[in-house]
Amino acid sequence: MNILSLLWFILILGSIVAIHEFGHFIFAKLANIYVYEFSIGMGKKIFGKKKKNGETEFCVRAVPLGGYVMIAGEDVEDKEIPSDRQMCNKSFIQRFLVLFAGPFNNFLFAFLILFISAIIYGAISTTPIIGNVITDYPAFNAGLESGDLLISINGERVKSWDQGLVKLQTTNGEMVVFEVEKNNGNIVKYEVTPIEVTDEEGNTSYKYGLSPEYKKEYGFGKSIVYAFKRTISLFGSMIDTLKYLFTGKVGVDQLSGPVGIFTIIDSQAKEGLEAVLYLVAYLSINVGIINLLPFPAFDGGRILFLIIEKVFKKPVSKKVENMIHSIGFMLIIGLLIYVTFNDILRLF
Repeated sequence: MNILSLLWFILILGSIVAIHEFGHFIFAKLANIYVYEFSIGMGKKIFGKKKKNGETEFCVRAVPLGGYVMIAGEDVEDKEIPSDRQMCNKSFIQRFLVLFAGPFNNFLFAFLILFISAIIYGAISTTPIIGNVITDYPAFNAGLESGDLLISINGERVKSWDQGLVKLQTTNGEMVVFEVEKNNGNIVKYEVTPIEVTDEEGNTSYKYGLSPEYKKEYGFGKSIVYAFKRTISLFGSMIDTLKYLFTGKVGVDQLSGPVGIFTIIDSQAKEGLEAVLYLVAYLSINVGIINLLPFPAFDGGRILFLIIEKVFKKPVSKKVENMIHSIGFMLIIGLLIYVTFNDILRLF
């Protein structure tokens, strides 16, 4: 095992989780809600610190996956805590902000990471312009040229290369229709069937023989614009991935768990800090979006119950809600075990 990659793995996931949980924590504090614990990691506590006469214990736990903020009145009402300091007795907007702040912090973190990367290494254009087209590969033989602006893939609008690459990765080697705008303004469609390539480790992939235009710009203003556009671009590509997952274009067996993420981090670390920063932003946005899904145990699931309470003017029974969240949590753990098992199989 590469020790440096392991350290990157712990640092990257730890920072993403810490940023997420800090969002919940700071908005709970702003709403004057009692917070028992702020934890990074899961399982056995290996470090804990609580200020004298303070209320919150800050902990690091043994398993560097996930984290949580334990808030009074989120799951059950605590008779030992004043009622006005419990989450269940706060206003709709206060509770909503506490729940939403975690994912929002992930989006903000991604934006800042992308901005820092652009300041250091330059801002890469997100416009889906085709750069290099390799001679005698399918894209070249079909007629695609360097400088073509990609408009759609199989009739689906493409606004950035991030979205374009997700769409290409879900075609499973089938013929793809590229709609592009040529340099002279003409709109042309090309049918391209990729070739299958097998690497030294026996992994197969499909090659079209084209790559994005790689143009960099420098400066504070350019970096701000890039960070904003790239954040929106990654957000869109993640939404597309979820859409393909629910429609069956992407199988559950293609998802990655901790082992798969470690493998990706190990690969990106070899490419340098710029690649690592991009991966941090990508993972942070993924964590933010997944947590907003209206699924039990996620922030989005809790927000859904909050909206139901607002609409029907009556909260769902805490016993029922907690049972639903517990079932959701067990399903998530089951999925995590499944994708981790697949990750391990892929390694061998």
